[in-house]
Amino acid sequence: MNAFLFSVTVCLVAVLLDYWLGEPRRWHPLVGFGRLASFVERRLNRLPEQKGRSVFMGLLGVLTVVLPVLAVTELLRWTLNGWAYLLLQVAVLYLALSIRGLIEHGRAVSDALHGGDLELARKQVGRIVSRKASELDEHGVATAASESMLENGADAVFASLFWFLVAGIPGVLLHRMVNTLDAMWGYRNERYLYFGRSAARLDDVMNWVPARLTALTFALLGNTSLAWRCWRTQAVSWDSPNAGPVMAAGAGALGVSLGGPAPYESGTRQRPTLGEGPAATAGTVNEAIGLVHYGVWAWLGLLGVVAISIKLAAGGYL
Repeated sequence: MNAFLFSVTVCLVAVLLDYWLGEPRRWHPLVGFGRLASFVERRLNRLPEQKGRSVFMGLLGVLTVVLPVLAVTELLRWTLNGWAYLLLQVAVLYLALSIRGLIEHGRAVSDALHGGDLELARKQVGRIVSRKASELDEHGVATAASESMLENGADAVFASLFWFLVAGIPGVLLHRMVNTLDAMWGYRNERYLYFGRSAARLDDVMNWVPARLTALTFALLGNTSLAWRCWRTQAVSWDSPNAGPVMAAGAGALGVSLGGPAPYESGTRQRPTLGEGPAATAGTVNEAIGLVHYGVWAWLGLLGVVAISIKLAAGGYL
């Protein structure tokens, strides 16, 4: 079996495991990594107002928590072989993915909205977004959940598959660690404005290609012409260089309007409109889940065809 076909097979097995088992309820490695990151941040981020020092300490923080994990990964690569290393690759990619978890969180919101229980819907959406859920109306809850499905689909699903295919275990681990650090340190507030800059910039770089492949996937699975137009004209107005294309294309593919004002603890943030059409509803959340779900199988199908074609072209047998 050639290397690419082997990697695609690992992707398929890891995706099936994620659909079957979902995320571990206890002892998830990312939880432990998050605690380590919090410990390091408390030790290094002592003078957040000093720009130069804080930026340096933020970079040192990234290296402190990332390099040991990558070193252990490299050691395992040299010490394990055969089935042991195959199982390690499947396990790492499975833990990096969050397809079933994303679907479960999204459906918890849409089911509450369909049942007319706005308070429960607010509670459920508060688990996946940082905005002030108690101030959201029905459309606000549906908008927040739909945006989360699209953006987290790019970060926790498609980017993980991409980086595994590009760089194996080190690639997917580096991406998930950097993405986690950006989620923890990437806030533009007094404490993290400078300290979190390195994590945020590295996350932008690592997600640039996967985000655009995700946006293309959403566009091809929905209203392609509208998705392409929204991506081309609206994405540049969004704060994040990667979330913009993903959510603009996703909103266009679904034929709905996302973005707009959103309440946070610090106040209401006025955001550009993404997409075109009616406001989001409970059905929109399920449709956004569908884009991620079918997108994953489209990727696996295409990758499988390419891998088998390469194998046959090289004169090999399946």
